[in-house]
Amino acid sequence: MKRFLGWGATFVAVAALSFIGVRATSYVNARTSTVDTLDFGQTLAIPPLLAPRVQDGRKVFDLRLESGTAQLQPGKPAETWGVNGPYLGPTLRASRGDTVVVRVHNELPEATTLHWHGMHLGGAADGGPHQVIAPGATWEPSWRIDQPAATLWYHPHPHGTTADHVYRGIAGLFIIDDPAMDALPLPNRYGVNDIPLIIQDKRLHADGSLDFSEHSFSPTGRLGDTILINGTYNPHVSVREEHVRFRLLNGSNARVYNLGFADGRPFDLIATDAGLLERPRRLQRLQLSPGERAEIVVGFAPGESVALRSFPPDLGTNFFERRFSGGDDRFDLVQIQAATQLDPAPPIPQRLAAREPVTEADATRTRRFELAEDQTINGQRMDMTRIDAVVAVGSPEIWEVHNGGGSPHNFHVHGGSFRIVQYGDGPVPAQLDGPKDTVYVRPGMTVRFLVRFDHIAGPDTPYMFHCHILQHEDHGMMGQFVVVPAGAAAHLGVGPVPGSGPSPQSGHRSATHASGGGR
Repeated sequence: MKRFLGWGATFVAVAALSFIGVRATSYVNARTSTVDTLDFGQTLAIPPLLAPRVQDGRKVFDLRLESGTAQLQPGKPAETWGVNGPYLGPTLRASRGDTVVVRVHNELPEATTLHWHGMHLGGAADGGPHQVIAPGATWEPSWRIDQPAATLWYHPHPHGTTADHVYRGIAGLFIIDDPAMDALPLPNRYGVNDIPLIIQDKRLHADGSLDFSEHSFSPTGRLGDTILINGTYNPHVSVREEHVRFRLLNGSNARVYNLGFADGRPFDLIATDAGLLERPRRLQRLQLSPGERAEIVVGFAPGESVALRSFPPDLGTNFFERRFSGGDDRFDLVQIQAATQLDPAPPIPQRLAAREPVTEADATRTRRFELAEDQTINGQRMDMTRIDAVVAVGSPEIWEVHNGGGSPHNFHVHGGSFRIVQYGDGPVPAQLDGPKDTVYVRPGMTVRFLVRFDHIAGPDTPYMFHCHILQHEDHGMMGQFVVVPAGAAAHLGVGPVPGSGPSPQSGHRSATHASGGGR
């Protein structure tokens, strides 16, 4: 018996040491860096602007979701998905006051949706998980653009499979213009001195195909060691003006980027997710979590070249989770090459936009959202048949979001934008002091923001709030809310969607037409 117990103790000890060894080896190998390893040999692709058709005074955009083959690395074809092409999609552009129609035809082998991330519009046109487009079907939402100029984007949002659909390549920009922005002396020639940068990380097999595996110790899901900018690997872009505007989108599933230039040069942040700041903010680093956007203006000298780089982000986690969440990784992203002669540019205006005169004192109520380690919000996982909150249209509210676990999370709301009034225990950082719709929430931190929704979202097509780390969203870290007239809000409570069945998928619809402009 003693010999048996001794063997058992030895086995347990060996197993424990082996497990520790595996974790230690994985920890050492999990750090990734491409700094000073790229030659920037490929010309950066610029997503094409999609020219709309004008029909009955409306701008009509035609989008086709399709599968195809793209070279994510030179000479290595990969099976991908895209919009009007094999990977990513065209940039849509419209002005405040325009009525737009987007005809989305699904030629994919799976049902999906298309969500207009950051757009202020009614729930019927939002493209959330209730508005499923079956293979071969067409969804045709229409709405009136009614928000300030901003860099928005579109991507799939099917419940439970968003991460895979985005990872395969469906994403694109949706730029909103307005007269106030047009009047400012900012770089504004798309693809010339106003350059979009869609930043994504991928894992690729040796043959260049997409690798869908995830590290077993990763708390955030799929992280890649290959960076694509606008779908281009190892890119450079040539510029011919002294000031260049970059529209930055973190289009990755889980990775957080801490952006800056290899030589440490400063740049001016002019806009966050939902539009212009009051004034430009001079920065050397800009951190973006998945789904966040920003616009920066950078100065260049004739003949110089400099790399845009991602430095290790400040995730606020412990050392182990930091390593497996990408917190120790460094990447060279794209090299900017300035011509030997540059066209002069006017100075950046020191007044960009007026702050909306709504304050915390105007808030009608406060709501709290607890993000937990088990990827729930307020102790619940997403249920397509349950309404989690009822909001009165046009009523400002304070939302408090607390990350009670040790893993990275962020928080995105559909249908509107917000202004952060408290970020942890300190002042609101300069890079977050603008209109937002997505915000990173460090472990142990509470973020308070002032939000208002100006369009209706009924029980059949509610808005979502969720973590935009897509594996977390797919695992249920999401809830849904309706926005109703003030009189109705007092009588409509949270709970099951009226008329819904017990299945979490019963709320799915394959809609052919929706209008989202109503208030």
